[in-house]
Amino acid sequence: MTLWTSEEAEAATGGRATAPFSASGVSIDSRSLARGDLFVALADQRDGHDFVAAAFAAEAAAAMVSRIPEGLPKGAPLLIVEDVLAALRGLAAAARARSGAKVIGVTGSVGKTGTKEMLRACLATAGEVHAAEKSFNNHWGAPLTLARAPRSAAFIVAELGMNHAGEIAPLSRLVRPDIAIITTVEAVHLENFANEEGIADAKAEIFEGLAEGGLAVLNVDNRHFARLEAAARAKGARILRFGAAEGAEARLEGARLAGPATVVRASLHGRPLIFKIGAPGRHLAMNALAALAAAEAAGADVARAALALGGWAPPEGRGSRWRIALGAGGIDGGVTLIDESYNANPVSMRAALAVLSAAKPEDDIGRIAKGRRVAFLGDMLELGPEAEAMHAGLASCEEIAGVDVVHTCGPLMRALHEALPAEKRGKWFPSSAELAEAAGRKLDAGDVAMVKGSLGSKMAAVAAAVKRMGAAAPEGGEA
Repeated sequence: MTLWTSEEAEAATGGRATAPFSASGVSIDSRSLARGDLFVALADQRDGHDFVAAAFAAEAAAAMVSRIPEGLPKGAPLLIVEDVLAALRGLAAAARARSGAKVIGVTGSVGKTGTKEMLRACLATAGEVHAAEKSFNNHWGAPLTLARAPRSAAFIVAELGMNHAGEIAPLSRLVRPDIAIITTVEAVHLENFANEEGIADAKAEIFEGLAEGGLAVLNVDNRHFARLEAAARAKGARILRFGAAEGAEARLEGARLAGPATVVRASLHGRPLIFKIGAPGRHLAMNALAALAAAEAAGADVARAALALGGWAPPEGRGSRWRIALGAGGIDGGVTLIDESYNANPVSMRAALAVLSAAKPEDDIGRIAKGRRVAFLGDMLELGPEAEAMHAGLASCEEIAGVDVVHTCGPLMRALHEALPAEKRGKWFPSSAELAEAAGRKLDAGDVAMVKGSLGSKMAAVAAAVKRMGAAAPEGGEA
């Protein structure tokens, strides 16, 4: 199916096509490019112009460039533009203008990607859904999401992220959501803000592009709710509250962890609702309520949408669960891994520790005692001058009570290591690479391990090391 013709791309970007083309997709990575994609030579961490030849070798339909690279096949179709990022935004604006889809924008300090993926599952019960890949939520990620949107999509879900004030507003004006969700506001990226109120104001920028009469889905339990509500109403938004507080239109009445799942009891506009989420965590129940409320507002049947959440699983590195069989055929037992390695902040760290504390280790019959709950934790970044205190404070949080051993790495996590009681204190390592090298020796059959840290702490290496202990498979799957 054609996504962009050369004529449409020229009109959207103001560029010039050197030859006619018809593209079925849009890609910024020559390694994952599909045949027929339009390759966009963005200059981000590396200059995409250096990979245009590789894109054509992978059978790209055309390449959008601001200069002509060397080594291209003769007659290779190019869309020559003045600025590649600005041209990508042009494609995004044109895609949004031609789409008849209901558009939902998601932001928040915690839970953006999980909520976006829950929306994907819920809305798929009512029509074709196009949603952001991975955590594509920044100055190029949100435009790329729109530029890839199929003409036939009934729903578009865009994730909007930020590190500084002023970053969400232009994305919101580009996405122009019909429904805007703010999952919560917490002390994340605090080093770039004077206080949490500044973070709340930055998240409220999502209302800058909200469609006239659009819906704002807000967490009534969050201490910044009134501030967010006022900002939404100032833009003419209708308000839908989710949370445990009395009066919430989407109200959480109970959440029970049941092994690898969460059973949720709630009400939506006064109607009782009981459903299951395919992963454990009370925080997931809150995100699910926001997703269900938004999905119903977008036209989905809430009963079918809630049923879909039973088959939902967290994205990789955000709570995905793995079973690692030890020994040939698992004869020596196994280890369970909760992979939370993608990111971390004090709120999500406590939520992950609560999930680990509630996990049920196995009895390692005939060898050692009952399995343990073991945490491998890396630095939480961008927390500002109170960072060390926030790390040390995890030692006394109630969510860590059920954790048996905590191994840490990184300069900030040393504060937690020193604050932990002796019976929980594992070993501290200067880096995640050193912790990864030792991780397999810190676990035994029957243990449940959880790995978490900010993306910059590179804790994915630790999760990978745990998987290498044996035959690893997603929980419920086959090794």
